[in-house]
Amino acid sequence: MKGLNKFLKNKNTVTILGVLACLVILYIGYTMRINQKTALVTVYYARETIQPKTQITEDMVGRMQVPESFIQGTYYRNYNDIVGKYSNYNTMIASGSIFYTDLLVEEASLPDAVFYDVNEGERVVDFPVNVVTTYGNSIMPGNKVDIYVKLYQDNGKLVYGEFFENIEVLAVKDGNGKNVFESTDESRTPAHLYFSLPEAKYLLFSSLNYIETNDIEVVLVPNTMKFDANDPTATEVTSDYLYDFVLKQVEKIDNQKDLYNELVNEMEQQALEKKQKENEKAKTE
Repeated sequence: MKGLNKFLKNKNTVTILGVLACLVILYIGYTMRINQKTALVTVYYARETIQPKTQITEDMVGRMQVPESFIQGTYYRNYNDIVGKYSNYNTMIASGSIFYTDLLVEEASLPDAVFYDVNEGERVVDFPVNVVTTYGNSIMPGNKVDIYVKLYQDNGKLVYGEFFENIEVLAVKDGNGKNVFESTDESRTPAHLYFSLPEAKYLLFSSLNYIETNDIEVVLVPNTMKFDANDPTATEVTSDYLYDFVLKQVEKIDNQKDLYNELVNEMEQQALEKKQKENEKAKTE
């Protein structure tokens, strides 16, 4: 025991033990660092060059393992978080590139995503709105709205009525083209509301811009609410009444004969299709 104490009290012994301890610590730390540097992680990469605004499908995604130290930046670790997203509008993903998080976006985040889900034969309307006309910013994509028109006739009589009903809202964006309801981190003011209309309705709606009067008001109303004209002298009329009024006004415009003829043709076609559907329904009853 005395020999051991004497050994431990020897300065040379203490120095040697200290050096050995430091070497062990350095070795362990170095080994851990090397293991961390060379530890393999699973990453997902593009198996082909992917153009901007392209939906990522299963066949575009490959998987491999690489040392984590080779990767710079934040990348997708989950396969299901990649498939179904879109390459950003300003991004081309090169073949072999890892799917970094800033390369992909949801479809709704694409600048022109509003045009993607439009039914065949329909055209998109960009309607100017604000907080008030969207009922305190409560009209959201997917909601249904009714479109009302309020106008003064040639005799000065104020009439109003439902122009179209149950129109689905495709998107609501601010003045910078950002989706109003996309982020909860910032408050965005609605400036544009998008919806689509079949050709005949689109032409009718667009024709309101050609009528030479400043007394036409178009109002979007949630289909769960009733429109209030806010004028006791106003008379409610049918949509057919408003359609006829628009046609007659467009007919008076000298440089809009083509538009008038197209409107008439589209309206006749729409009436024919409506009659055919009614006849088919009557046969099944």
